[in-house]
Amino acid sequence: MFRALKKWLTPGIGIKRWLLLLAAGIFAISFAVGNATLKIGDEDVIEAIAEQMTWAGILTVAGLGALAVGVAVLNLSRALIAPYRRGQPGDVLNMVMEHTRRTRGIKFVAIGGGSGLPAALRGMKRYTGNITAIVTVADDGGSSGRLRRDMGVAPPGDLRQNIAALADEDSLLTQLFQYRFKTGDLEGHAFGNLFIAALADIVGEHSGNRKNSLAEALTEVERVLNIQGRVLPATLEDMSLKAQVRLASGRTITVMGEAQTAELGGAIESIAINPPDVPAYPESVNAIMEADIVVLGPGSLYTSILPGIMVKGIADALRATSAYKIYICNVATQPVETEDYTVAEHVMALERHIGRGVFQAVMANNAYPLQNAGENTRYVSPAPADHEILQRYEVRYTELVDDKRPWRHDPYKLAAAIADLMQIKSSGL
Repeated sequence: MFRALKKWLTPGIGIKRWLLLLAAGIFAISFAVGNATLKIGDEDVIEAIAEQMTWAGILTVAGLGALAVGVAVLNLSRALIAPYRRGQPGDVLNMVMEHTRRTRGIKFVAIGGGSGLPAALRGMKRYTGNITAIVTVADDGGSSGRLRRDMGVAPPGDLRQNIAALADEDSLLTQLFQYRFKTGDLEGHAFGNLFIAALADIVGEHSGNRKNSLAEALTEVERVLNIQGRVLPATLEDMSLKAQVRLASGRTITVMGEAQTAELGGAIESIAINPPDVPAYPESVNAIMEADIVVLGPGSLYTSILPGIMVKGIADALRATSAYKIYICNVATQPVETEDYTVAEHVMALERHIGRGVFQAVMANNAYPLQNAGENTRYVSPAPADHEILQRYEVRYTELVDDKRPWRHDPYKLAAAIADLMQIKSSGL
């Protein structure tokens, strides 16, 4: 009971003010009733009753009254909240505290896709509940590509992975969402991909507006999984990737589609989105404009980060927002995309595609462990000491590797580094 009382009295959860208001209301009613009784009753009778009442009796009556009010308020609140709690596990008190925590803290926005962006989201859940993921929707391979071709829906794979990162990872429902079929006609499909595609199709049929059906479907998925934050597409329009790829022979060819780009080998020289003028989803633009901090990545430079930023309106919002913006450089290089790239070459590639002034800082890893790395891991090297990007950006190096999979970011190391940088910026150092 004492622990429960401490929770109810926790500063900032919006409970104490209403308890005080309730007490003031009860006092006011009691005061009014007492005075009314004295005015309309027989004074001799009232005085006689008062003489018979001891302080113990008065306190007992007051205590019973308070208990009655407490029980009534508790049960009334449960009755009022019950219709809104279907499918939401946990007791009312913890739900209120969790909801309050989620609405506080810095407004954090992350842009990208693939398997890199979920790392940032998973770690930042420890620091804030105001999280928005803006996800690239250019994937045309695997389960997402099949659903895109068969059902005409936006590729759900990257959206699914980021939704799962913001959900309770130990929840059976989250594990179901991430489950991938291993046999039969559904082999290779993730259950969450099918769920998002089916829900978007249902919403589109009911509303008659298939363009916005994905956004509405994502809202329903977020509610079902009770995620900490929200996941938005960069655009609701159908878009794909067009890349200029230099082959091993030295010849440069144009490749359509992310999947084909990865299969061909060679090295990407530049990318474009097709069509080039797809508009950004307005909610994604609003999230950037209202953010306190925006991170680009981590993730594949050419196929996850750039396609999202190149959507018309996203880069403009990044330039216009007052948020502090950080590019999170990958820990390791990637064949076809960034082979042999240094931190500086990652940044220069971003500048060639979206210009300067889109972000202020660069965060990169400075630990290169051999244990668990395997023979194929090639770490991204620091920028040369005299490189020009050091004049334009605040470049910060810190240890970010996942000890078990050192070619990836550790979610909690990354989030701690972002939080430390934000604290430094807010203190003016």
